[in-house]
Amino acid sequence: MASPGFDKRRAFFNRVAGKFGVGNKFPGLFEARAEDDRKPTPENYTMLQFFEWYVPADHKHWQRLLGALPELKKIGIDNIWIPPACKASKPEGNGYDIYDLYDLGEFNAKGSVGTKWGTKEELLQVCKKTDDLEIGLYFDAVLNHKAGADKWETTKVVKVDPNDRNRAISGPYDIDAWVGFDFPGRDKYSNQEYHWYHFSATDYDQRTKETAIYRIEGENKHFATDVDNERGNYDFLMFADLDYAHHEVRTDVKNWGPWVAKELGLDGFRFDAIKASLRLEHYSEGFLLEFVRNLDAKLGRDTFCVGEFWKTSRDSLTAYLDKMHHKFTLFDAPLVESFRRVSMTPRADLRSVWDGTLTQVEPWNSVTLVMNHDTQPSQALQIDVADWFIPLAHAFILLRIDGYPCVFYGNIYGIKGGVPDDWRGPSAGGKIPDMVLARKLYAYGDLNDYMDKPNLIGWVRRGTWDRPNGCAVVLSNAEMGQIRMYVGTEHKGEVWTDIMGWESGEVHIGDHGFGMFPVGSCSVSIFVKKDAPGREKFGKFNDQIYA
Repeated sequence: MASPGFDKRRAFFNRVAGKFGVGNKFPGLFEARAEDDRKPTPENYTMLQFFEWYVPADHKHWQRLLGALPELKKIGIDNIWIPPACKASKPEGNGYDIYDLYDLGEFNAKGSVGTKWGTKEELLQVCKKTDDLEIGLYFDAVLNHKAGADKWETTKVVKVDPNDRNRAISGPYDIDAWVGFDFPGRDKYSNQEYHWYHFSATDYDQRTKETAIYRIEGENKHFATDVDNERGNYDFLMFADLDYAHHEVRTDVKNWGPWVAKELGLDGFRFDAIKASLRLEHYSEGFLLEFVRNLDAKLGRDTFCVGEFWKTSRDSLTAYLDKMHHKFTLFDAPLVESFRRVSMTPRADLRSVWDGTLTQVEPWNSVTLVMNHDTQPSQALQIDVADWFIPLAHAFILLRIDGYPCVFYGNIYGIKGGVPDDWRGPSAGGKIPDMVLARKLYAYGDLNDYMDKPNLIGWVRRGTWDRPNGCAVVLSNAEMGQIRMYVGTEHKGEVWTDIMGWESGEVHIGDHGFGMFPVGSCSVSIFVKKDAPGREKFGKFNDQIYA
């Protein structure tokens, strides 16, 4: 499935308004045009992150994905973000400890042929199946560093303060750094080897067995200047930090992009830790912008790109989008923090959820989410969104217009691990897949808000000429309640019921197009015509992925 391009903000709007939402400034505009022209209303798209941090290291993940694909397609998953498929520093590595960009589970290196997720052959089977089903694949690209070096090399460094990485706390001296990458198990795709001069920093001295942040010394060696200023400079993240001022690094990584996209038939990329990766140094443009432009030129099409820039300051995110000429989308980190705040604050104002979020000001460059592998329990960026609020949060990202929603593996299949080591079942009693399906089938047309009360809100999606059913959504973060909402005189006499099954009663639409829609305490209900096409598909998703 082809993914949208991001060459210009307006071009992006024109191409994908029907897929990802047209934004608060243009509610219903795309659907109105579709009705006037009698053109088919484009389907809503949903992305799925198909992994969580604690997926078992049994090398069967690609097999599980292959088996799950037909059912994921049925509920309305259109694009899948797969984990880093490159060889990690150890067989159980999730891929963020990346060793070799060009080994997708094909060569005997670092203790195994396959990655934690499986072999390249199995991954190619997944790619073929997604192509058959018209599901797009997004690759998780880890470009900031390398890990699991094949040898150490004597390297001149300066030790820097971990809390202010611009401040040296030693003079230059030699360490034995693990920065030699020969890739002895691989003899094709790229002949580039890596040595100390391809890196800007590392984190371990083999000679003294000391872990610290060492800035590598040499001509034109320094941390990148156009990165986030967290802790003085965020250029060094972990392991051996690649130096994109070196032309061989730039060339090798730029060559990898089109290669892996063609090898797997990719539709897009998720870029890891981009607040540590955007570099200008001796170039007029950031490397990632150069990477994406090269990718688009070599592939002859625009490529979907989403970046992990995990800052809860909206201004930081919008500034980054400006630097990238809006060729990128970003995960809406402020939105996840807003979900945490509202879910943890008794009687918080539900109307404030979007305040300060990226989606509020850049809806067509925003990927909305509730949780991911970094924010899930026991992870470094853990953000505690209360369990009871998870379905409400999904209603916000799936059933409104703005943003491109990304659903998390852990919310539909559960989380298998953490501290304490426990199993967390699917969120919302297994109802998240039904919410994705409701988006695919019914969340179309104008959006009419009912936001008179802070703890009881609702909205109606009015449908379009060729997707006429629409839906009515009610949320409460306090007592049970009900809202009288208008769904249209075209629905008079109809009976609507809650697809979640949490409200057992029926809503009868009156002659003037109004209905009284109830919701339970701290809950969400999603009402649709009782006999609307597709109602028979709900409640059938198999979330037993490990069975």
